[in-house]
Amino acid sequence: MRILVLIATLILTLSLSFFASSPTFAQSFSDSEKKLQEIQRQISELQSQLDTARGQEKTLKSQLTFIDTQTKLTQAKVEETKFQIEKLEKEITDLSTRIVRLSGTMDTITQVLLTRIVETYKFGDFSAVDLFFSSHGFSDLFTRMKYIQVAQANDKKVLYQLQATKATYNDQKVDRESRQAQQEKLKGDLERYQGQLEEQKKAKQELLAATQNDEARYQSLIAQLRAEQESIARAIANVGAVVGPVTKGQQIAGMGSTGFRGYPGDTTTTTEYGEVYFLGTHTGLDLAPRTYEGSGRAILASENGIAYSTSAPCSLNIKGGSSVGKGIIIDHQNGIVTLYWHIL
Repeated sequence: MRILVLIATLILTLSLSFFASSPTFAQSFSDSEKKLQEIQRQISELQSQLDTARGQEKTLKSQLTFIDTQTKLTQAKVEETKFQIEKLEKEITDLSTRIVRLSGTMDTITQVLLTRIVETYKFGDFSAVDLFFSSHGFSDLFTRMKYIQVAQANDKKVLYQLQATKATYNDQKVDRESRQAQQEKLKGDLERYQGQLEEQKKAKQELLAATQNDEARYQSLIAQLRAEQESIARAIANVGAVVGPVTKGQQIAGMGSTGFRGYPGDTTTTTEYGEVYFLGTHTGLDLAPRTYEGSGRAILASENGIAYSTSAPCSLNIKGGSSVGKGIIIDHQNGIVTLYWHIL
């Protein structure tokens, strides 16, 4: 009878320990969800502000507002991701504790079940006749038969309990592995957001340095970038025949007009990128040989790629040139394209 009491106590303990919610944990989970929802609400608001800033007229102030809003949005995403990582860490720890307890419970239930099997084998050779003649009267016989029935019923309960505990154990292990995978993904997201945050801060510093917080300088910079964009667009739109594969340092054309302005040194950059000169804002970088010896000098590919011919109208017909400027475009097949102008 003592074994039956042990089984009943064990089943009751399992029910109370593993299938009832902890009020403290539930409250903590509720608070975490509220905080997460608040962060997500802030992200939604900042995204809306970012969309508004993106649609405004391009001024220095609007661009700075855009960068600041973008930075705040990224900071909110960093905070959200950190919070989710911490939340998952707590959940993983809680699941690990439960898994350890379930493992111990399975061991205990298995031991009880083995004990019951041994007891069953001890009495397994007793027939109904043996039970009848070994009993001290009908009352004792009835008690023994009732005990056997109760023992068998509880054996089934213990077996079902063991199966249920094993299923719960396996489910919680799968749940923990899933949360660990989520946590690893979030750690990758966090690293990416932190990188974006640094880039956004750097972008603001570079913008302020380039414009010196002056609207006129900003508009001049915008005009320069637009001119560069238009120049590249014209070149790409006029792509001609494929010249063929080229390698770094291979001659791709002969030098025509260099924009050379008579600098006396033996090495020079003839016109800087972004330099404002009599034709407007220069959208490339003009390089001349160390010793100027006229046209026809070799122009070399900066890196391996596929070369294409191109052309664009010239705003000034320099002596020895024409009204159409010729060029070479090299697709380096890595997301980078280089353009070479002023060729023969």
